[in-house]
Amino acid sequence: MKRFPNNPILTREDVPAIPPELVDATSVFNPGAIRHHGKYILVTRVQSRSRETFLVVAESPDGLQFTMHREIVRLEGMEKLGKRVFHVYDARLTELEDTVYVMFAMDMEGLCHLGLACTKDFQRFTFLGITTDDDTRNGVLFPEKVGGRFLRMDRPNRAQVDGGVRTGNTIWLSASDDLIRWKPVAPLISGRFHYWDEFIGSGPPPVKTRDGWLHIYHGVAGHFGSANIYQAGVMLLDLKDPSKVTGRCRFNILEPRETYELTGQVPNVVFPSGMVVEQYDSEGFALPKSPVKVYYGAADTAIGLATTTVEELLAAAREGEIPSQGM
Repeated sequence: MKRFPNNPILTREDVPAIPPELVDATSVFNPGAIRHHGKYILVTRVQSRSRETFLVVAESPDGLQFTMHREIVRLEGMEKLGKRVFHVYDARLTELEDTVYVMFAMDMEGLCHLGLACTKDFQRFTFLGITTDDDTRNGVLFPEKVGGRFLRMDRPNRAQVDGGVRTGNTIWLSASDDLIRWKPVAPLISGRFHYWDEFIGSGPPPVKTRDGWLHIYHGVAGHFGSANIYQAGVMLLDLKDPSKVTGRCRFNILEPRETYELTGQVPNVVFPSGMVVEQYDSEGFALPKSPVKVYYGAADTAIGLATTTVEELLAAAREGEIPSQGM
């Protein structure tokens, strides 16, 4: 992928003051992305100096220069939960029919849940419910039903990093009839220890291509000792049976190299979370030559943009597994 020359595209200086909660923001990062009614929309994660986390919408006519809304996303109905939610963050956006669904992480007492909301206009958001029972993060919805069911990828937090938080090293495929109650279908890929993607999680929602479901994920190399390095990779799932993995990159497709990726709240991070494919055919398949915009969090501090094409991502997914080596 190629970085946009004017990166980062959003920084804390672009976040308007929204008193009383959000004044003099510390960071803006990990955006969900979609092109909706001719506009590019990001739902960004913004942190205040109290380290409270808020969702704030940004929009653009061209996907390059964004203006942030002067209001915090209010999830109508969440107040009825009767449980404390500490943080809401890392939104992923998927359009199903005429509704945009927002799947996001919810930090609650002792664990992280996946929450779901919906919107039609990015002004009013309705909270639909908690969609997990256990500690889970990085949930992404497929943009259409497959086999009559809703599908998503998610990442249970079942691994413990030494001296760190609980995380995960397996992406699962889950299915639902109503978008709220989900059941696991099959594990898809797991981390490759000793290499670039030891711990993994889904990035933007998958894209439908003639060759299968194209999906960008993040990988974390933790074996350097002094730092975890967050990178991006790509995988391919069977079109009719997404529980079958048909391709996975050997090399990462984006890694921290620029100052804004190497230095910040969490150093050495590129975290892909939003993706816009520009061109589809009449049957809803992404065109191979289509430009692709990938929006990512940089060092948990700013937002970067990288560009590629569908065919370049497909080629990376066909690189093959990292070969084993003899003694």
